[in-house]
Amino acid sequence: MAAAAIRPMRLTALTRSRCSIFQTAYNPTSARTGAKYLRARLRGPSMVKYYTPEANIAQIIRQWPELEMRNFAEEERLQDVEDKKKRGKGAPKKAKEKGDSRRASRRR
Repeated sequence: MAAAAIRPMRLTALTRSRCSIFQTAYNPTSARTGAKYLRARLRGPSMVKYYTPEANIAQIIRQWPELEMRNFAEEERLQDVEDKKKRGKGAPKKAKEKGDSRRASRRR
């Protein structure tokens, strides 16, 4: 006797029961679900452990003032801001009240 053809309905029932037994997703249409990536181990924690935290000079200076360290980059930035203000290129002064702002004084 020749091998009997298995009906498609029986195959789908077999697949559905297999998925319920082994706790996998039943996906008869083969739609892309992204399950491969959801099952994968998260990479974030191991990346955080690999890269050491950056040393923030400002925090170190605040934490240990007795070391008398100087942040040359911050001092240079403040000097540049001061020079720009002298030339009239600095940021505009902030308004003390809402009525003092340039936006409030403009007409529409």
